[in-house]
Amino acid sequence: MDGSSPGPSGAGGGSSSPARIVVVGDIVTDVLAVLAGPVAPGSDTSAEIRVTGGGQAANTAAWLAWRGCRVTLIGAVGADEAGRSRIAELTTLGVRCAVRRHPGTPTGTVIVLAGEGERTMLTQRGANLRLTPEEVTATLGGTPDAAHLHLSAYTLLDARSREAGRRALAAARGRGLTTSVDAASAEPLRRVGPAAFLEWVRDADLLLANADEAAVLAGPATPAEQAHALATVTRHAVVKAGAAGAVWAAPGGAVVSAPARRVPVRDVTGAGDAFAAGLLAAWVAGAGPAEALDRAAELGAEAVGVVGARPPAGEPR
Repeated sequence: MDGSSPGPSGAGGGSSSPARIVVVGDIVTDVLAVLAGPVAPGSDTSAEIRVTGGGQAANTAAWLAWRGCRVTLIGAVGADEAGRSRIAELTTLGVRCAVRRHPGTPTGTVIVLAGEGERTMLTQRGANLRLTPEEVTATLGGTPDAAHLHLSAYTLLDARSREAGRRALAAARGRGLTTSVDAASAEPLRRVGPAAFLEWVRDADLLLANADEAAVLAGPATPAEQAHALATVTRHAVVKAGAAGAVWAAPGGAVVSAPARRVPVRDVTGAGDAFAAGLLAAWVAGAGPAEALDRAAELGAEAVGVVGARPPAGEPR
């Protein structure tokens, strides 16, 4: 693929049916508090509070299914009510769940404090740390129509699940699938170090990073310069710059940029996951970078208009 060529349509599948995307990574319960104002330390702050499904991989899979894509999610939950609920809601959306339930380990939980266009997360990964390389390879082996594998880097950023993430990328490449990685979160990236992380994702077809993650991985620079630097490690790289839009760097140095959609913002939780879903849905179907970025911006704009990290109720778009 070069900068102007379409995405990896039909890779690995060999049929005229829509390509199946396999997503690997975290499934959690989000306890989401949309704050009415700044947090008052040691006192009360008004908030709209919801308990919903979350997790970067699960959110991306949900938005892909809502977009009409065939998608399989590989992950782990606890053998608890939260785990049952997370699987049920994803299945209802149309996600095929290859999700193992682990007795004695809770389903992951994230407390999300959202307000003023930002969100802060307090994370217990729980059963997500129990994902094994063998489960990943077995599911890929049983998914002959898979064309693309998308990995949430949260799986790589903890030593207890890292081998499952690395095996996912290696097994996908071995089966002829294209691959993408979402860089996940800036602070865990700092802890593992950019050099180690970039080595783990080397030769993936696509790396997605937001502005903070790109700064960790590529240093302080313009989004175009960061994307170009990251595209020397993976074949393509996308840097999401929020209201400033996004930039795609492709092999050979070609760079494509796209503006963000100007829409009212209710909650940014999950917007990056929706962006990734819109981009992958288009790119895997054969779209070039410009069209894929436009579809990504469209779905990201849809996400910031709803509270929570999942698609709005109703018919898929």
